[in-house]
Amino acid sequence: MKNYILKDIPGESYFTKTVFLDGQFVLAAPEMPFSGDLIKALTAWDFREVYSDGEPREDYVAEGSGDIEEGEILDAAALAALSDGDKIKRAGEFYKAFQKYVETLFTKVAIKNELDFKSVAEKIKAACDIVREDRRFLMRAQKNSEPAEDQNYLASHAVRSTIIAIIIGSYLKLPAHRLIELGVAALLHEIGMIKLPPQIYISKRPLTPQERKAILTHPVLSFNLLKSFDFPLVISLAALEHHERENGSGYPQKLTGDKISLYAKIIAVACSYEALSTARPHKEAKDGYEGMLELLKNEGKQYDDTVVRALVFSLSIYPIGLYVLLSSGKKGQVVDVSPENPRYPIVQVFGELNPDGKNKTLETSQTGIYIVRPLTREEIGN
Repeated sequence: MKNYILKDIPGESYFTKTVFLDGQFVLAAPEMPFSGDLIKALTAWDFREVYSDGEPREDYVAEGSGDIEEGEILDAAALAALSDGDKIKRAGEFYKAFQKYVETLFTKVAIKNELDFKSVAEKIKAACDIVREDRRFLMRAQKNSEPAEDQNYLASHAVRSTIIAIIIGSYLKLPAHRLIELGVAALLHEIGMIKLPPQIYISKRPLTPQERKAILTHPVLSFNLLKSFDFPLVISLAALEHHERENGSGYPQKLTGDKISLYAKIIAVACSYEALSTARPHKEAKDGYEGMLELLKNEGKQYDDTVVRALVFSLSIYPIGLYVLLSSGKKGQVVDVSPENPRYPIVQVFGELNPDGKNKTLETSQTGIYIVRPLTREEIGN
């Protein structure tokens, strides 16, 4: 990664790659101008250089300008005409663009103290449309694009948790305006983290007791921050309560059962599943199946049973995107759920095609071909 001296960077230029303050804290995404005001603020804070794998240019040029635009909504005929590969590519591009958007959003809050409910809600509305169209392919793309080790943890967690929360909310048949509220709350539920020293929430070392105590304040910080920007109370409360648990073992208020808001209950399950199934600096990721089983056990009744059930029936016990070994000896990937039984999802079989040339899928069942177990990363390539 190159270092750039602040005084040598032309104001209002666009970097071709993400700009970092210290190797991990994002300052600007490619579509965000590296403004003169940002340079002045960094200089005032005694920063002298920034880091990027890209270079500054006078104008912004979008990557892959000929590809499907992120957020573009296709009609049924256009969507049906896309191959599975095109749909997965489209979903992957959405994730990439959504990640950049969130990194930029968090940076604006941290550096400029700017956050607008209307603009975030518009972005979430587009995300809800994409989830409605491409839920299956979004989950497969998510499985195929695990966060890079140096990726902004807060942004990647927010993106992935938001998609899962919207999927759960859709299964629960939340009306459109409430689904948008849920998505906004999920996206910003940990925004208070940016008020803590970056070395705490992006650290790859074990935290000290004092640092762990500071982390526990982030729901209150998130609530206060969202209220200061006049976000609706239901969204601010969801951020405050997302670490509360049904049995009263959560924080910061030790709320129980019906005292916890619905959005917070959904975000709690979405975040927990995302955290279980994604690698962190100090822990290996469980595969989606193990993560789902852990939530299903619901030890101590921490989570709302209705929300956990919605997650299971939306993604199946063997979640969409999971690579599996079948009882036939073939390998495959879970590509859809069975509405009748979440234990027996639909699997795309590797190396087999239908007569029309499309990838072969089959419905697993108790009496026919079934899933033996998930595959390890090493087994997937064999």
